[in-house]
Amino acid sequence: MKILIADDSRTDAALIKSILSVYNPMVAYDGVEALALIEANPDIDILILDINMPRMNGFEVLERIQHHPEYRKIATLVLTNYDEIDNEMRGLDLGAVDYIRKPLNIRSLIKRVELHIKLKNARDELELQNSILEQTVRERTRESILTRDVTIHALVGLLEIRNIESSNHTKRTQLMMRALCDNLRLQEPFRAILTDSYSKELFDTTPLHDIGKVGIPDHILLKPGKLTPDEFEIMKKHTTYGVDALSSMGPESASLPFVRTAVEIAGTHHEKYDGSGYPLGLKGEGIPLSGRLMAIIDVYDALVNKRVYKPAFTHEEAMKIIGDDRGKHFDPDITDAFFKIQPEVKKITKDFAQQ
Repeated sequence: MKILIADDSRTDAALIKSILSVYNPMVAYDGVEALALIEANPDIDILILDINMPRMNGFEVLERIQHHPEYRKIATLVLTNYDEIDNEMRGLDLGAVDYIRKPLNIRSLIKRVELHIKLKNARDELELQNSILEQTVRERTRESILTRDVTIHALVGLLEIRNIESSNHTKRTQLMMRALCDNLRLQEPFRAILTDSYSKELFDTTPLHDIGKVGIPDHILLKPGKLTPDEFEIMKKHTTYGVDALSSMGPESASLPFVRTAVEIAGTHHEKYDGSGYPLGLKGEGIPLSGRLMAIIDVYDALVNKRVYKPAFTHEEAMKIIGDDRGKHFDPDITDAFFKIQPEVKKITKDFAQQ
């Protein structure tokens, strides 16, 4: 326990030091000396501070302490004369926690100091427990996120094993989602919507957009030619399969932002801006932003990579197709942003090329 006595009366300072000798207190004889000792010993626990001192009075010391957050844990007891009630009130207003009146009452001084030592110890114990609790929460949160991510990548890995042409599709679409969000955040109205947390949710849930394909039979999912109308109707069900799978834990899980965003991406990434998409035929901004973002990313990646049913298109060919569908398949603002990030998109496609 560190105690500092600041009093210009050497008699009073010596008396207080003697009374509190068990704590080996430091002594300053004016406000300037007191601040110097505080700066040299920022871990001081209790400051017994006289108000009337030369060079810098007690009020000025209190004001300086208030301006330094690292000193605010110091418990300050102001020393006042019996007729200085206004000084007591002003000291308390400036952050002092108690006052001691002169002439000194030894028993009162000891009891007040002991009280504030107990309070200080209690605060320290509470801070320690809070720190332990916060660390535990951080560890549990990290474990929860890691478990979630392992589960996601295991599910997506199973899908990629079945659908071998999708190698690296997950990584590419995630990085394109990040690049697209970063660009859109530079403009309204997306600046307010694409917060750090929501942008991260979009990045983390992107791998789940096609998770419903695990329910599509291989003879349709891997068919090298064009699907028949009946086969296409079955293929379209991967959106609702994904929604059902992600919503299977009921309303409690569906209320979680991560799950809600994952459900939106899985269920609406095949909706079209003009209302001609599936499964619900949503239109314009009636399509969740997550679905509008995923739509353009998914189409571009499908175009520039080889599939069992088509060869790979060039970047230029893919961008022409996307540009022609601006306002029809794709949100115009999102389309414009996608054109702006072409260098990043091309680099992502090259760095994580189909294997």
